[in-house]
Amino acid sequence: MKNIFIQGPIGAAFIAESIQKHSVKQGIGGHSIFLGQVRADQIEGGVVTAIEYTTYEEMALQKMHEIREAIFDKYPLTCMHIYHSLGTVATGDICLFVFTSSKHRKPAIDACTEVVERIKAELPIWGKEITNSDGHQWKTNRDDAL
Repeated sequence: MKNIFIQGPIGAAFIAESIQKHSVKQGIGGHSIFLGQVRADQIEGGVVTAIEYTTYEEMALQKMHEIREAIFDKYPLTCMHIYHSLGTVATGDICLFVFTSSKHRKPAIDACTEVVERIKAELPIWGKEITNSDGHQWKTNRDDAL
């Protein structure tokens, strides 16, 4: 099982290198990329300055493996890469990177969208939103945030 977790933010150089590695795969016609960024939401107690992500790693990796297999069964993908931050990620930094590729664009786009939605709904990852007033609250994923 591939480890999807990265300590801290996911850097631009890492994202660029991941994309560049696919230039030699000449059967790919489309990529879809999702980058999740920490927002400076206004919440009770202040403005979010960072999110501290935690997980039960073994459980999350098993679930991600199940999601990955289901997505590959459903869509004709060439490849799929998923990375999620653990630890503290400041506002403005990237915390989720999903990258799907296929012969044609539509399966890559549809698979990427479904993977992101399933990660948000099914993976046991928790985010503690840290505020500028030294407070915090546990982040909740909302369906209305589409």
